[in-house]
Amino acid sequence: MKKLGICIALCAFISVKLAAQESSITTATPFLLIVPDARAAGMGDVGVATSADAFSLFHNPAKMTFSNRQVKAGIAYSPWLRNLTDDIFAGTGSYINRFSDRAAWGASVKYFSLGQIDLTDIDARGFPVSNGIIKPNELALTGAYSLKLSETFSMGVSLKYIHSDLGFPGNGLEPINSFAVDISGYYQSFEENYGDFNGRYRLGFNIANIGPKVSYSPGTGNENFIPTNLKLGGGFDFILDDYNTISTNVEFTKLLVPTPPIRDTDGNIVEGEDDNVGWVSGIFQSFGDAPGGFSEEIQEFTYAFGAEYLYNNAFALRGGYFHESQDKGNRQYFTLGGGFKTNALNVDLSYLINSSDVNNPLENSLRFSLSFDLGEVFDDY
Repeated sequence: MKKLGICIALCAFISVKLAAQESSITTATPFLLIVPDARAAGMGDVGVATSADAFSLFHNPAKMTFSNRQVKAGIAYSPWLRNLTDDIFAGTGSYINRFSDRAAWGASVKYFSLGQIDLTDIDARGFPVSNGIIKPNELALTGAYSLKLSETFSMGVSLKYIHSDLGFPGNGLEPINSFAVDISGYYQSFEENYGDFNGRYRLGFNIANIGPKVSYSPGTGNENFIPTNLKLGGGFDFILDDYNTISTNVEFTKLLVPTPPIRDTDGNIVEGEDDNVGWVSGIFQSFGDAPGGFSEEIQEFTYAFGAEYLYNNAFALRGGYFHESQDKGNRQYFTLGGGFKTNALNVDLSYLINSSDVNNPLENSLRFSLSFDLGEVFDDY
């Protein structure tokens, strides 16, 4: 049985805050940023420029047209705050169909459950009385389309519906229903010889969650940005022989949300720019509004490294590192992962090792994803 006070705090932290640092940027619906699959999670959460897989819709929809199979479908599960409770989790289902050499479409659903909360009141005698059960949750439904503009470059666009219901009696929070768009691009070179090995490099970008501000309290003027974010990345495949491949990846991300200015006790802005702007203006403002100037703006970029060793296209070992500035949330962690695949089935696992003094909701948790490769085989990879 859950204590309501703890759950209220969890709801506030998980669904409104990205981090506990004063200078960090906060948004609504940060569940949209949770990496769904264990393959990416095992490589430091990188994915914008890795090879295409069943969860490309989240990382970079443009990758779908470089899928090596006509159909890729997957499910993933990530326990959340496992050190505190056992029924908060993020679950994802994804489907991709490369219906021609140059085009593909896909759909996915992400569900974030904040568990079951038992509501209680105190009767006249001072005894607890049940007042019902609520299950706060958040949901994103995504549809995407990707088109090859050349043999090596593709672009993708996706549209997502966002629903967030964190309300319960007394907290005054109304459900959120909104939408967002992703725009992405992906480049994958042809395989070339580099002397003792063959190689292939990849580049990718994704501007995700482009959408209007939302409010849990309509009519109050209190609106929040959703987590619009930019991902840039690159990778290189060392194809050592027919059996051994090592892929290395690097990725940079930045929230395209205004940085809160520094205000005096009267609420006047001392440093920085007013963050009470529209969502379109906020995207452009986010590149130059940090109160600390350029040095603080650079701190708002996170970076991650990841590597994957693949043997005989059947067995994989992975590792990675993710770094966020100490003043912008201080998320820093190493990741480990592995997987195996058959002709149609892929099973992946990952584990996070926290290296920061800020608790991570995924530490001490094993994440897994399951995917299937079906239909026609494409040989352009």
